[in-house]
Amino acid sequence: MMRTLYLDCVSGISGDMLLAALVDAGADLDYVKRELLKLPIDDFELWVDTVDKQGITAKKLQIRLPEALDHHHGHGHDHGHSHGHDHGHSHGHDHGHSHGHSHGHSHGHSHGHSHGHSHGHSHGHSHGHSHGHGHEHGHEHGHEHGHEHGHEHGHEHGHGHEHGHEHGHGPLHTHHHHEHRKAATILEMIRESELPERVKVRSLTIFKEIAEAEGKIHGIHPSEVHFHEVGAMDSIIDTIGICLALEDLGVDQLFASPVPTGYGKMRMAHGLYPIPAPATAELLTGIPLARSHSEGELTTPTGAGVLKALVTQFGPLQNFTVEKIGYGAGTKDFAVPNVIRVLLGEAIGSEPVRETIHVLEAQLDDCTAESLGYVMERLLEAGALDAYFTGVQMKKNRPGTLLTVLCLPELSNRLEEILLFETTTFGVRQSVWTRRILDREFAESQTSYGTVRVKIGKLGNKVVQTTPEYEDVARLARENRVPFLEVYREALIENKKTR
Repeated sequence: MMRTLYLDCVSGISGDMLLAALVDAGADLDYVKRELLKLPIDDFELWVDTVDKQGITAKKLQIRLPEALDHHHGHGHDHGHSHGHDHGHSHGHDHGHSHGHSHGHSHGHSHGHSHGHSHGHSHGHSHGHSHGHGHEHGHEHGHEHGHEHGHEHGHEHGHGHEHGHEHGHGPLHTHHHHEHRKAATILEMIRESELPERVKVRSLTIFKEIAEAEGKIHGIHPSEVHFHEVGAMDSIIDTIGICLALEDLGVDQLFASPVPTGYGKMRMAHGLYPIPAPATAELLTGIPLARSHSEGELTTPTGAGVLKALVTQFGPLQNFTVEKIGYGAGTKDFAVPNVIRVLLGEAIGSEPVRETIHVLEAQLDDCTAESLGYVMERLLEAGALDAYFTGVQMKKNRPGTLLTVLCLPELSNRLEEILLFETTTFGVRQSVWTRRILDREFAESQTSYGTVRVKIGKLGNKVVQTTPEYEDVARLARENRVPFLEVYREALIENKKTR
């Protein structure tokens, strides 16, 4: 049986709510902080408070960047998802959670008054900057998806105490210059880190999903998506913190309930935008949505990114033995308790998880080899799971090529258009298949030539496939001037020894 985490999204999901819930369920926050300290990021303080949400005791995550606070004379700052060019105040929507994805060049110098009243305690990730006006510039964890000029509307209520502050060090961000970091920079930092391999894989997948969604909305390549310096810190701590907490709890797979998104409008620089925000809606494609109990933003981009990247099955809780339960709190109060509930345990006797994929096909007898090669590159860059050519005999005895593309349902239209625009076909066939995939884990093999990542495929608890990562093997073979197969075989042998 696999250790399973069920996300009960009773009031939506955000990154800091989920991390707080995992801590409440038993994840060691000190372990999370120690691992985060290995990253080249700014100083930060990280702790949880205990709050009451409609009679439910829950944990509330708190983050503070001390250097940012050196310039501030107010109280706690909620900070938000800056998903655009941030030129003003943060709109704190509902949860007050920051995922800070600023897709453009965010200046974030707010010169007005914050309307988010902090009653002595900070219930968002505290990162506000005061620019000589003595006013609180709360970057609340609602998301800004445009050029933000509005005011913060999140009112914090709760109680708790600071404890266990930790500090990280490094050059990734500079408070004094409001630098921006591309998604590619953050991905590279994770790849080069000493984090556990499964934490790396999960973190990278979440960031990639969010960057792709934001890139699509803003019409730029995912690698060019920019993160505002404070927002990037929120995203790094929330996202990697969640993956570290999952690792500490030994979670092998994640299931989730349908998720409410909230409804209504939120004011942006360009006018009123719908809820869910564009990037959140993009991330939630293919995910079942629940009826929203309250007006406002209930699910954030980071929360949606976690669902998209890590959850393998959606639906009601069934065939599940619960061991531990945790609650993570949002900022606002609704008729329904503003919490996410996580249930840790074992999924028993459940049917094998099957994934739905779409298969696109086009037969071509008048396309050059060069154009076919180009089309395959375009398809894979656009998110195809796989693409391949098969030689076929077509009408009038013409040798031709069958181009087959495998993709997730939400990408089928985009990839279909690439085939129609970039090849000579007059039509594309599309069919829906299901597939059963092995549960995947990653480990490291310490060979005499260096470290090789190994992908492990499991059926239940049984290892049925083990494959060294090609790029690692190829790099070590070149560096050591030895045959590729020699490094490959040693990686397999060393991996088998450690199992």
